[in-house]
Amino acid sequence: MESMSEEIEEPGSRRDISVYLSDVQVRREEAREQITEELLDKTVDGYLTETETIWLLDMPTVMISVDSEEANTIKQKNNAYVGLCKNRAGNDQYIERMMQTFNGAPKTKEVQCEKIDVADAGVMATTWDMYDTFHSAEVEPMDFHMAEKASQSASFISSGPERTMSRMSSASMTSQSSSVVDFDSVIISKIPKAEEIDPERILRSENFQQDLFVMERIILENIFQPKLAAYRQLPILTESDCYPGEEGVVKKGNANVETIAPTLHRLWAFTCELTTGRNVSSMAWNKKHVDLLAVGYGKFDFQEQKEGLVCCWSLKNPMWPERIYHCSSGVTTLDLSTANANLLAVGMHDGTIAIYNTQSKEDTPVIDSSDCPNKHTSPVWQVKWIEQERGPSGDDKGETLIAISADGRITKWYLRKGLDCADLMKLKRTRSEKSKKQPGEKDRKGEALISRQAPGMCFDFNTKDTNIYLAGTEEGHIHKCSCSYNEQYLDTYRAHKGPVYKIAWSPFSPDVFLSCSADWTIQLWRQDLLKPVLSFTSTNRAVYDIMWSPKSSTVFGAVNEGSVEIWDLAASILDPTVVSPASPGVNLTALLFATKTDCILIGDSDGQVSVYELKNLQTGEDSQANALYDIIGTTLASQL
Repeated sequence: MESMSEEIEEPGSRRDISVYLSDVQVRREEAREQITEELLDKTVDGYLTETETIWLLDMPTVMISVDSEEANTIKQKNNAYVGLCKNRAGNDQYIERMMQTFNGAPKTKEVQCEKIDVADAGVMATTWDMYDTFHSAEVEPMDFHMAEKASQSASFISSGPERTMSRMSSASMTSQSSSVVDFDSVIISKIPKAEEIDPERILRSENFQQDLFVMERIILENIFQPKLAAYRQLPILTESDCYPGEEGVVKKGNANVETIAPTLHRLWAFTCELTTGRNVSSMAWNKKHVDLLAVGYGKFDFQEQKEGLVCCWSLKNPMWPERIYHCSSGVTTLDLSTANANLLAVGMHDGTIAIYNTQSKEDTPVIDSSDCPNKHTSPVWQVKWIEQERGPSGDDKGETLIAISADGRITKWYLRKGLDCADLMKLKRTRSEKSKKQPGEKDRKGEALISRQAPGMCFDFNTKDTNIYLAGTEEGHIHKCSCSYNEQYLDTYRAHKGPVYKIAWSPFSPDVFLSCSADWTIQLWRQDLLKPVLSFTSTNRAVYDIMWSPKSSTVFGAVNEGSVEIWDLAASILDPTVVSPASPGVNLTALLFATKTDCILIGDSDGQVSVYELKNLQTGEDSQANALYDIIGTTLASQL
């Protein structure tokens, strides 16, 4: 059969081969056709036809475009379908019949497990029980295994055969009782005994100290609540403030409607055992945390010098300072940094400048000028952190520490590898106008100068241009200087007859500044005038400190030995608006306005920093700068 099939297949295969060969021959003949110029010039037409579309996936769409050709047809069909649905009820064209749908057959699975026993248990535990359980020593797990073995042995002995003799049963009972007794003794021996607690150890623990700190703050907040509310200008909530029958009516704290004249009301004083009897020399607020106050304590006289003290107080605790720093010499000045609120610069009577980190509780400074070769050799009367926008070189930008000393130098301090300084200005003595030689006058012998340097007392940088500053000297002169030029003064203001203790630029008017002196006077200056615009004198005592109010351009405060004075130039330029005398036997030394409230702080020679509330002081509705300029313009016009 195979041979026959092969014979049958051979003719077909030969025929296919012949056909294939003929095709090849034809194609070869076509390929050998000669190409002539006529054939090249002949026009050939080509037709492109679309082949049959092969659908791999056909998903009929349910949405068509409104602009398509089928849109009208589809709308008609939809309208017809809607009409049919409306006429469905009672229409013979619709026939309802049952249909069978193939759904998945539901299956039920059952699982057999042991019964879960649920039991309710409850126990009452106090905070002390949880604390003691957490800190008590845990019993070793081996003890529980020993207890199980002992209980098993006891039960085995008790269930012995009845045929045992009475003597053996009594022995078994004895052994059983002894085993139980031994088991109890093992358990008792394993329980840790309560250690004897040392009271001193508890008092020194950090957790106990933190708890006492929180309790102290809460108690002080309750005690000083009315005074702190008055300081922050909030209503004082007391039982007497609400009238009977008028719920929700609260009177303003310590408000007296009948009192119209401005007054000073004492709230409290920052004082403690460490500060009693010490002289308050300087005060400064923290620029970032306005509730923190730094106070320096030290004598100004050389003969009364002793160790200095710096205390950082908080409004949350007026009875004890948050930080205490002991200094080797009396503290004369201090200031807190603006860029780094934790840095406290302290100037001392022996010429040392120290910088403390208020975040640390350590009593030693972070760095000081004791190893600096260019350190001051006389008391440092003022230090201040200054934010300079520009300077002689690019390195001068940023916040720097400026100091003035009685050795006649104004220095700029750098915090690099150590504390080093450079001189901004050396204050030279200048001749007074009376000592100048008049034309045609013969030479007179003058007094010999012990030093060519004029002791510096105070300085202040302009609020608008930090490259310009004023320096007050012991001669009574005020020199206008520039950080870009340290060889000569720009101007010299001569009016005081004694040492200039304080200079303060106006925070509202950058061309106006105040100065106070030991000659009992306060002078109001304008930058472009070498003579004072106004002169204030109310007592025959030296004025130690002055400060502008941060809220009103016409209000400033001054402190002399016997009283504190609040001047309002809008009300009067002759007499102070408020005068508050000091306590008998106490001299006032320093003044500081609160930054966000109508309160002032007064330091005295007894170590107290008293907080006063300034009441009923009216402020003008006009702009602050214009109000001060109007007063100066009126005064100058009257002097013509």
